[in-house]
Amino acid sequence: MKIAAAGAERRAQIVSAWSFDVFDTFLLRACTTADGVFERTYELSGISRTCPNVSMSFVQHRIQAESRARRTAKETRGTSEVHIGEIYSYFPFKLFGLSRADLDDLVEAEFAAEVALCRANPEMIRQYLDMKHAGHRVGFISDTYWDTGRLARLLRACHPGLAWDFLYASCDHGSSKSETLFATYLTEQGIDAGASFHVGDNDRADIKGAKRHGIHPRYYPQASAQLASTFQRETALFELLCAGALSRLDHGARTLRRMVAARSAERSRAFHLGLTVLGPVMTAFDVFVTQRYREIAGPGRQIALGFLGRDGFLSHRIRQELHGATSSYLEINRRVSLIASADTMQPLVDLFSKVFKIDAPTFHDMVKMMPSKVAAFFAGFPDGIASGEDLAEALPELIDPAEIVTLAAGLRARLLAYLRDAIPGFDDCTDLVLADLGYSGSVQKALRRIFDLEGLNIRLHGAYLMSLDDAFDDLAEEDTTAGFVSDLVVTPHVKRMLIRNVALLEQACCSADGSVRDYDGGAVLREINPRPPEQLALAAEIQAGALAFAGSADDVARDYGLDPYAAPDVAARWCAATLARLLLLPDDDELTLLGTLKHDVNLGTHALAPLLDQQFVRDQITARGLSAACTAAAPPMWLAGSFAGLSPSYNYLYVLFGANRLPADVFEERAAGPVQVGLFRADGGAALEAVIVHRTGLGELRLRIPLSRRMAVTTIALPLAKFAREGLLHGVTVQQGDDVRDAAGSQDVVAIATDGLIYAGLQRNGGHYRAETEDGCLLIPVSPMTREIAIYSVAITPLAAAPK
Repeated sequence: MKIAAAGAERRAQIVSAWSFDVFDTFLLRACTTADGVFERTYELSGISRTCPNVSMSFVQHRIQAESRARRTAKETRGTSEVHIGEIYSYFPFKLFGLSRADLDDLVEAEFAAEVALCRANPEMIRQYLDMKHAGHRVGFISDTYWDTGRLARLLRACHPGLAWDFLYASCDHGSSKSETLFATYLTEQGIDAGASFHVGDNDRADIKGAKRHGIHPRYYPQASAQLASTFQRETALFELLCAGALSRLDHGARTLRRMVAARSAERSRAFHLGLTVLGPVMTAFDVFVTQRYREIAGPGRQIALGFLGRDGFLSHRIRQELHGATSSYLEINRRVSLIASADTMQPLVDLFSKVFKIDAPTFHDMVKMMPSKVAAFFAGFPDGIASGEDLAEALPELIDPAEIVTLAAGLRARLLAYLRDAIPGFDDCTDLVLADLGYSGSVQKALRRIFDLEGLNIRLHGAYLMSLDDAFDDLAEEDTTAGFVSDLVVTPHVKRMLIRNVALLEQACCSADGSVRDYDGGAVLREINPRPPEQLALAAEIQAGALAFAGSADDVARDYGLDPYAAPDVAARWCAATLARLLLLPDDDELTLLGTLKHDVNLGTHALAPLLDQQFVRDQITARGLSAACTAAAPPMWLAGSFAGLSPSYNYLYVLFGANRLPADVFEERAAGPVQVGLFRADGGAALEAVIVHRTGLGELRLRIPLSRRMAVTTIALPLAKFAREGLLHGVTVQQGDDVRDAAGSQDVVAIATDGLIYAGLQRNGGHYRAETEDGCLLIPVSPMTREIAIYSVAITPLAAAPK
């Protein structure tokens, strides 16, 4: 009985508690990173008016002031814990036109910034109140420079009426959670550590710190490591591509993405990509489309909204998810609209000039005719395949314009019948808003010509995710267009880099159907869809993630008091950075996930073009240099991803080039000196030719060896021992042309197989070689030449210089 009574008395004495970390756990900030508070302080303090456009400098000086204050405290007091006033005592007041008397004003401004940006986490509030109602003691333990008085004010500002049993701020006790703050809390409050819990986001301070004192930890991470890495890359791209704009205050857009991801069940990598990247971009675009629709609305106007297929498919699904059946999905592509709009030969010339390669059957599929002159034209090319440019140039002589007019009239009638079927009240419509990924409004312009030819007085308005804004000066007077990511959001250089890599986005947003080729009684007739089933399934999973974000974003934003679309220009910049991160700076997991995708261009061929080809990039760098590789025409369709497959550093150099931030005098090649190269002919003759060795900004050595067909050279002997005794051979390539200039500029680069090279006097292991003798040479066989000039290029990273 005595033992039982003692046990009951012991249980009665046990005091259990739940403690909560404050920042990034109980309170969340509506900014991209914690130092967004400093950026908001810059705005609230008035410094933004007296010293405009220096927010970055203010933020960095605030960070440096805290570092100096903590370092000094550690040296003088043995602890790095400081109060906010100590931090600002190290701030450079004079730089910003202030005096030391303004210290308290800066402290108040920063506290006001915290109040403006902090939001009580509803998930933590529920847990906090549940524990309180269950009889546990509840309170807060925070590593912070705000004392308990200000911390209390902040907590109640975010959640009025909040009460607690204890509140600990590290600066008041001169010790952090990683040191003795937990011990102080346990002692002062009489808490039984084994019956208590602590909730926090910091693995070192909250989790390991609690465990060390016997408290049960509950980890509440801010974001997964993968998502945190994505955010870091986005911030870097924002500061690069949207230079000068405030990079930390996003009205809670990033916090919204974190919270939606945290509430979502674990799914596939493709679903996660849609949920965390594509979904946020396309949801913000939907807000833009809605605003665009409202701007166009007015008395006497009957407005219809249509999303252009196939790339507008995901946007339309999001529209349906959020707004119901308030829009139409219109399967109209550039090819169909241009042909239907033709009253002269010019629209067809414009169309075919953008086709890479085309054959006679594809031409017939596109224009529904095969004049004898056209058939003869294709018969004159190898395998019957011509370039689109050649066809466009010859077309006026191959087809009677009257045939084009007849052809266009028939297609135009079928297209209008389709529009009447797809758009309710089409004939009463005064304005039609066309939403699409973009880019130059070719479908909108073609529809304008179609409507004019048919006497339809319907104004057309483009609402594009990305717009090539210099392409819209020729719009009809009453027609309009607007891009969410316009050239006022990012520069034209950046825009063109994004669009060069947009095929990835198109595949992710695209419908699973083939592209439209014609109409029949209002029904859509489609091309064969050559994309494999596994690619369609991957796109569907990405879209499912995007729809999940769109479906939950409003509720989550409301719960957390976030307004991510309050400032359209801020939303557009962050969406540009988010999209740019995916298209231009993918991570390894995304390359693995998306690298097998292929793009069906649907102009001139049913073939699929690869998104990725890292060997293509390497060969272009070898033959033509970094800048030329950065401007290479498609394919591959995803040039940035191809650079990323080569290496992350090459990937970032590509981004810098596209942003016009890669100085040519740093990264392009410079002459390093001559070397004598041996040229051997089939008849046994030989000659030495001086070739200039160039050094690139990345430390590679490049040589270009021009040959003419009449030289009859069969082997090139490159004396590696003379200029790069040891190194890494990146490749040997050949280009051909009618003259040296033509060959050097050719993108048709052929790599010489490594097994075809002869390492004479060289020790080789993969790409690495070492000269064993003073005469060590690389022997390069010369293939039969089909053009007058061939240029052989060699790229080497030297690991040891040749002896002098």
